[in-house]
Amino acid sequence: MKLTIELVPKTSWYSNVRSNVKPAEWDRIRKKCYAAANNKCELCNDVGTNQGVRHAVECHEIWHYDDDTKKQTLTGLIALCPRCHKTKHPGLANIKGEMEIVIRQLMVVNKMERDAAEDYIRESFDVWRERSEHDWELDISFLEK
Repeated sequence: MKLTIELVPKTSWYSNVRSNVKPAEWDRIRKKCYAAANNKCELCNDVGTNQGVRHAVECHEIWHYDDDTKKQTLTGLIALCPRCHKTKHPGLANIKGEMEIVIRQLMVVNKMERDAAEDYIRESFDVWRERSEHDWELDISFLEK
C-alpha cells in the first residue's frame, strides 16, 4: 500500500518534531523536506495548488511505534500534498467532515475499492485505540542525521 494511515496515539498528541524544536529550526527542516521532493507529493505527485490551497506540500513526520517497548521513533520526513496528508490523519479529517476526501484519496492512490478503503480506516482506528491506552517515549534522534 502506497498511501497509509498513521494515526498518532492520543497520549502522544502534540509530542512531535514541531513541538520539540524552535520555530526557525522547524522551518528549516520542513523547507528542506519540500525541496528534496521538488515541491511535489512524494506519494501521488500532486500539489496543493491543484487542490484549491495556496501551498504545494506539507511536511509529514513518519513514526515507528514499538508496541512492546512503547517507543515512538521518528524514522523519516516526507512531503505530501494536502489530500495525502489529510489521509494520514483521518481523525482530524473526520472532525472536519472531510472523511470522504480520505476515502477517495486511499482509493485513487492505492487503487482500492471503497469497501477496502473503509475497512482499512476502521482497522487503523482499532490500532489507534489500543495505542492510545499507553504513554509513549519519544525518539527524534533521526534529526541528528
